[in-house]
Amino acid sequence: MRNSLTQTVRLTLIMLLLSLLLLSAFSMPTALVQTNAQQSYTSAKAMCVMEAGSKRVLYNKNSDAQLAMASTTKIMTAITAIENYDDLDKPFTVSNKSIGIPGTSIYLRSGEKFNLRDLLYGLMLVSGNDASVAIGEEVGGSTANFVKMMNDTAKKIGAVNTHFDNTHGLDSKTHHTTAYDLALITSYAIQNPTFKEIVSTKNTKITNSDGKTRYLKNKNKLLFSMEGCDGVKTGFTDDAGRCLVTSCTRDDMTVVAVVLNCGPMFEECKALTEKAFNEYQLVDLTSGYTFDKSLPVIGGRAQSVKIGTKGSYLYPLRSDELSKVRYNVRLDESVDAPVESGRVVGEVEIFIDNDLHFAEKIYTMENVRRNSIWEKFFDLIEQW
Repeated sequence: MRNSLTQTVRLTLIMLLLSLLLLSAFSMPTALVQTNAQQSYTSAKAMCVMEAGSKRVLYNKNSDAQLAMASTTKIMTAITAIENYDDLDKPFTVSNKSIGIPGTSIYLRSGEKFNLRDLLYGLMLVSGNDASVAIGEEVGGSTANFVKMMNDTAKKIGAVNTHFDNTHGLDSKTHHTTAYDLALITSYAIQNPTFKEIVSTKNTKITNSDGKTRYLKNKNKLLFSMEGCDGVKTGFTDDAGRCLVTSCTRDDMTVVAVVLNCGPMFEECKALTEKAFNEYQLVDLTSGYTFDKSLPVIGGRAQSVKIGTKGSYLYPLRSDELSKVRYNVRLDESVDAPVESGRVVGEVEIFIDNDLHFAEKIYTMENVRRNSIWEKFFDLIEQW
């Protein structure tokens, strides 16, 4: 009886221990991402979520790992072409080198004439590899030269861990980027109105010079299902896996989310974007400091001059970070006449958690003439 009771207790303890282990295993995410804000889950091999204006990284996972990028390459193809071509609506004959490129295609034919704007729609909505080559040949004079232009643009933006071998993103050993670089590139590109208009288009049609029309539907499903979505680009190859770059704007805040090698790319990109909007708000930090709006003038016709700042600094903050914002104001005690509008009379420094984030000059906002004897004399003449 006693042995039977002991055995029952042992079995109960073993079952309880197994239950706890199973519960722990099922409740623990397979990939927890330590970020500068909080932890966030993703199954992607690499991920980066960035606020486009400030370039602040909100969440990340392996964001500096160099990986294949598939057709997200075309973000750089598009912005490089837009910035380096004078007339997007000028028709030209597509290069024969763009005919029959493997992978996704808009099925360009030898001798067809398109304008560059239409080819950019074919590039970004349906991911036409042939369109990417036609664009590169026309804008760069050759694909090789255009790819060099793409790499130069990447350096200008600060995407130092990115290298392009081609215009379309088909796998190549030295064709790679990082989730951070891709977020940086997209944050730059989305500021261009032409780029933003193209990637945010859901459906359109393009027509060649012979009147033949192609109908295009954007492959980015989030454009049709997520509030404020601006695009940007899907991608897939065997090496890269499923890749997605998405931009979304709400209340003047633009969030760029990048997932590389991610099976449920649409679902996870949307979840990360929604999380960012739930946890962060865009704050104009320059509206939080106070100082006298005038400064005494010595020897002037007016006793004081209006002063103020010219710029603004928008930065995404969590609610728990608002109390960590601190201002340091340095202001001259007075200013000697004559005073010209735009004279620097002080500076405001903005700190977050003791880190300097922004410095803004304080300027005079009007002119004040010197109150000299001769000026008084001429005043009397005018009055007389």
